[in-house]
Amino acid sequence: MTDTTMKAQMDSGDNYFESSELKDEQAVYRDLLFQFNQTLPSKKQEKAVLLDKLLGSFGEDSYIEQPFHANWGKNTYFGKNVYANFGLSLVDDTTIDIQDDVMIGPNVTLCAGTHPLSPEMRLKKAQYNLPIVIEKNVWIGAGTIVLPGVTIGENSVIGAGSIVTKDIPKNVLAYGSPCKVIKTIE
Repeated sequence: MTDTTMKAQMDSGDNYFESSELKDEQAVYRDLLFQFNQTLPSKKQEKAVLLDKLLGSFGEDSYIEQPFHANWGKNTYFGKNVYANFGLSLVDDTTIDIQDDVMIGPNVTLCAGTHPLSPEMRLKKAQYNLPIVIEKNVWIGAGTIVLPGVTIGENSVIGAGSIVTKDIPKNVLAYGSPCKVIKTIE
């Protein structure tokens, strides 16, 4: 299977199985991530260079606190002026789009990859992915988990410790497990 075919399958939402070539490519990005996490916090320019190599895009004036974790990195796109506190974990086997002016609290997980319910398929290590979109000016509270296929609308706030299982509209406060809209933000 070609790299293009495998990437299309990973982005399709259908079950797929990782190839050895895919794992070899992923190791390159994990090495970059390791280098980022081992770079002194004061070495801002070195960290920026690593993030430019690691991520799909890393917008101007964006910042990620260490430690930072990702399955890939290359499938995640940061807009401008994004702040991610320590412990951000990205299961970015497909696209994660984090738009401008987003604030991400400590220990947040954005999980675009998952596994089928079928025990037989899990034994074969099947996986599927659905993209995540975090729209402009969203604030995601500490310890939140965002699951595959979710879009969080512009200007919304997700309360700490939430598990976001479905789309959240723009301009709302939402929290809980599962995350629910509590009120509109005027």
